[in-house]
Amino acid sequence: MSMFNDTRVKSSVFLLTGIPGQEAAHIWISIPFCSIYVVSMVGNAVILFIVKTDPSLHEPMYIFLSMLALTDLGLSISTVPTVMGIFWFNAQEISFTACFAQLFFIHSLSFIESSVLLSMAFDRYVAICNPLRYASILTTPRIAKMGLAFMLRGVLLIFPLPFLLKRFQYCKANVLSHSYCLHQEVKKMACSDIRVNSIYGLFVIISTVGMDSLLILLSYVMILRAVLSIASQEERLKALNTCVSHICAVLLFYTPMIGLSIVHRFGRDLSPLVQILMGYVYLLVPPLMNPIVYSVKTKQIRARMVRTCFK
Repeated sequence: MSMFNDTRVKSSVFLLTGIPGQEAAHIWISIPFCSIYVVSMVGNAVILFIVKTDPSLHEPMYIFLSMLALTDLGLSISTVPTVMGIFWFNAQEISFTACFAQLFFIHSLSFIESSVLLSMAFDRYVAICNPLRYASILTTPRIAKMGLAFMLRGVLLIFPLPFLLKRFQYCKANVLSHSYCLHQEVKKMACSDIRVNSIYGLFVIISTVGMDSLLILLSYVMILRAVLSIASQEERLKALNTCVSHICAVLLFYTPMIGLSIVHRFGRDLSPLVQILMGYVYLLVPPLMNPIVYSVKTKQIRARMVRTCFK
């Protein structure tokens, strides 16, 4: 009898959430979301095409930019099926396997992007603080090794999470508050002890985003010291201007990520709509804005785009 009472009904799917209370307007809401995805994918694809086809852009700064564009493209592709599935077809159900696969790609690509932003900060540090050794430090083989290391770090750190989640029993309503799967949400749906996931998740965040953001801050402290030592104000502004695009990319990436983490951990009294909107900003805004920022602020990319459009 006790065995029967302890038996729990297992659910086999998670339920995704669009925008609560606006189900009737989902088809209209899908228009701006679809536009964001199209602009994000086209923008990042254009960046990749320009860097690949223009030999004058085969420099460290633009190679790192192409890595950033490739990562943003992957993030858009990994979320578009479920987000647009909800708004177009009201497809709220997602299987455990598909959900675990999606969160693996979302988190691993996010941590890879954090690593790429760190490498771009290092690129600006070398270019401003040690310009004479720039070409000898950031060689193409070394950049390729850095890219491989970033990818391995992101993949290997996230790889255990789907397996840790798979061993849990899920016997609740399993309604997620986003239209895609995130580890911090899925683990809360479990009826099991999630302490291992919580501890490991905290370790991953500290060793990736936490470490990267501190190193980026340190890089800019040293860049600022080097720039202030330059006698000419015009040269100072010119040196700082080369960092503007990267600073914008850093703010676009880390601000929504930190905001979403704070909302998940401390925003229990907030409206669910705030959490949902923060989730969309976290995953949709950086891939959308990064190509626009670099196109506007980087003269070489802008000129190449103009030549391509009017050829």
